[in-house]
Amino acid sequence: MRIGIIGAGHIGATLARQFSRIGHDVVISNSRDPETLRGLVEELDGKVRAVTPAEAVAFGEVVVVSIPYGRYRELPTEGLQGKVVIDTCNYYPERDGRDPDLDSDATTSSEKIRDHLGGADLVKAFNSIYWENLRDRSRPKGDPERLAIPISGSDEEAKAVVAGLIRDIGFDPVDAGYLGPGGRKHQPGAKVYAAELTADELSALLRTG
Repeated sequence: MRIGIIGAGHIGATLARQFSRIGHDVVISNSRDPETLRGLVEELDGKVRAVTPAEAVAFGEVVVVSIPYGRYRELPTEGLQGKVVIDTCNYYPERDGRDPDLDSDATTSSEKIRDHLGGADLVKAFNSIYWENLRDRSRPKGDPERLAIPISGSDEEAKAVVAGLIRDIGFDPVDAGYLGPGGRKHQPGAKVYAAELTADELSALLRTG
C-alpha cells in the first residue's frame, strides 16, 4: 500500500518506520523542505522518501496527518477524494491556541480537520498512544502484552483499512464509534488517553464512556 505521511514528529516518524518495516511504500513530509528530513531517511535505510505535503497527498492511498492541531489549516485540500485519511492530532490549547468550538465541546478536532479537507474519509487513530509505546511495544497476535489502539470514524470501510494497518504493525484496534462521539472517548482528558491497555481492557473502558 502507498502511504503518505504529513508530519515528521514523534508519531509521524514512528509510523513511517512501522509501516515501512512491514513492506508498505511510504513517503513523509514536514512543513519545511524535504531536504530537512535527510537524517530520518538515512536512519530508515532509504526505505522512506522525503517529499512535500502536496506530494504526500498525491502519492498516498492512505494519508496520515500528524501535525499540531493548531496548524491544520495549512494541510493540502486537493487530491484527497477516495483516500483514507488517518488523523493522529490532538488539541492542546497551551500549544495550539484557544479554539472556542472545541472548548465548548460543540465539535471535535477531527471533525474540524475532516471539514477542512472537504469531507475526506477520516479516521482518528494513533492519537492516544505514547509514541515510545508505538515504537517499542509491537507484539504478535495473541500475546497477552499486546496493546490496543482506539479508532473512531464514520466510514466503515476506511476504519477497516486503518484497523488492518494497526494489526499488521503489532497492536489491536478497538472501534470507539463514530468520529464525533467516538473521538471524544480517546481525546486528551478521556479515560483511555495514554492508557496502556489490552483490547479487552480498552473495550470495557470505552463502554463506560
